[in-house]
Amino acid sequence: MQLAAKPRRSLIWRIVIAVAVVAILIVGFAIYKGLTGGAWKTVWAEDFTGAADAPPSASNWLLSTGTSYPGGAPQWGTGEVETYTADPANASLDGHGHLKITATRDDSGSWHSARLETNRTDFQADAGGKLRVEARIQVPSGGAGYWPAFWMLGKDFRGIYTNWPGIGEIDVMEISGGAPAVVHGTLHCGVTPGGPCQENNGIGGKYTWPDGPLSAGFHTYAVEWDRSKPVEEIRWLVDGHGYFTVHATDVDAATWAKATQHGFFVLLNLAIGGSFPGPTDASTQSGGSMIVDYVKVSRG
Repeated sequence: MQLAAKPRRSLIWRIVIAVAVVAILIVGFAIYKGLTGGAWKTVWAEDFTGAADAPPSASNWLLSTGTSYPGGAPQWGTGEVETYTADPANASLDGHGHLKITATRDDSGSWHSARLETNRTDFQADAGGKLRVEARIQVPSGGAGYWPAFWMLGKDFRGIYTNWPGIGEIDVMEISGGAPAVVHGTLHCGVTPGGPCQENNGIGGKYTWPDGPLSAGFHTYAVEWDRSKPVEEIRWLVDGHGYFTVHATDVDAATWAKATQHGFFVLLNLAIGGSFPGPTDASTQSGGSMIVDYVKVSRG
């Protein structure tokens, strides 16, 4: 009987070890999915592949030019001083899988830059689902007055241009050249001035990058719009670090619905001056570039 017990104990230990290995694999896979975003399914992406000095893809992007939308607020409604162009000197591919948006100042002192918008306006979190909008960007180090931005506008703004902020604006990333280590995330909604969203400021948060100016390298800026929770929320992240959240209950239900329950389009631009960063000064440099590695939209 004692001799027969050894094989049974050996079999039991083999079963225990096998179960432990399977458990470790399951936990490891769950961790891997969490680290790699395996729960997200990409629905649209742009990696800016193309020849140097080529324009960004016309099938994905349109270039807004001038100093306002037709019939819209002057200076894009923010007091910024540049004129947006379609000149490759202001927006072009670099031949290494990046988009470069460059702010230039001419001999007369006038500034020029670029503003891109996705042709698609249907980026939206499904009911009960999630939407993640992210980009990997190196912001410029041009100094005071520089205003790189990665953001979203409600689809009904396109072609009307007078219904802001009610249609919703989600600023994924804004950085002031005068505070180059601080990233801002904001939701604009409701009415202006004042209203439930404290316009023209919006409901916002910020995070100071501990290693100094964000222009020193590439960083991933993202928002996650989560409709899977009992109370909907929008979360802001930089390099995976969540630093700010807005909940649907932070405003009244009608304001939240009008600002969020629809598609959005995505924007990339580099402004100069205006209400957010303040004016340029003698130290402001011409030729600073906002370099975009990719933009990606995913659903969860």
